[in-house]
Amino acid sequence: MSFPTITTAIPLRRYQYGEFVVTVLGDIQSPDPVNYRYILAVAQEGNPQPGLFLSSERGAGGACDLRVSMADGSQVLESAPAFCDLDLFVKEALQVISTMLDLSDEMPHRLM
Repeated sequence: MSFPTITTAIPLRRYQYGEFVVTVLGDIQSPDPVNYRYILAVAQEGNPQPGLFLSSERGAGGACDLRVSMADGSQVLESAPAFCDLDLFVKEALQVISTMLDLSDEMPHRLM
């Protein structure tokens, strides 16, 4: 599995983070064998196709997995009940993005 397949979803939040636009999706319908709670999609400004996704996936025992997905594959970074909560998922995902994309000098600005 690399990128999530999204049939339908509802945009919940949007951020400008340096030269990137970050969109948080909920109520996700997907043919993937994964039960997505939230997906955070990262696209470079001017490019409508996201190149990086972070997802909150319902797992066993009430926990959610935090997965990062890129063109070359995906990996679960951590599993915790906190990633089932929108605010906590977004907070952690934005920190992961900051590290991966070297955005330490930037601050995310919420657009919606």
